Amino acid sequence: MIRVLIADDQHLVRGALAALLNLEADLEVVAECADGDQVPGALASHPVDVALLDIQMPRLDGLSLAATLQRTHPEVKVLILTTFDRPGYFRQAFEAGASGFLVKDAPPAELAAAIRKVHAGDKIIDPQRAMLSVEARRNPLTEREREILAHAASGAPVSQIAALVHLSAGTVRNHLSNAIGKTQTANRIEAARTAHEQGWI
Repeated sequence: MIRVLIADDQHLVRGALAALLNLEADLEVVAECADGDQVPGALASHPVDVALLDIQMPRLDGLSLAATLQRTHPEVKVLILTTFDRPGYFRQAFEAGASGFLVKDAPPAELAAAIRKVHAGDKIIDPQRAMLSVEARRNPLTEREREILAHAASGAPVSQIAALVHLSAGTVRNHLSNAIGKTQTANRIEAARTAHEQGWI
């Protein structure tokens, strides 16, 4: 029996995935988490073979969580499951130690097969997505620039962003200016949009 953990902040999606996977004779969903920060506690309570992780979760995203699990629970295979089919995410998933990357509109049989394959030690690499990932630009943003752009995406004023990241308004403006230049955009909103589309934030 392959023991599966699902981390997805959308309750209906999480429940539907669990119901579908539990229909498979050799798969058992042993834990469901509404956010990435719940996963360590779930792993402490349940032995898990494969973790299905959504990328975008409120407090701890799937990519950061995948990197953490590679260090703390290397025996757990990670399969990234996301709505956002972006080349940047594909590359980041494998850099973080994931064994596979699927979009949520994949057929249930494909998901079950992917779980079996990563459990067996294989990688799930779609050739078309791999090529798009190679062609996509690498993330040119620093960690601080990504953090500030993520706040800027909501339209927050510089003073509010400065308070959130504990920097002066002038330093925030400098980071935003650098990010605008690196993304080759006209303003911080466009920079945030471009970074989001590339899977950089």
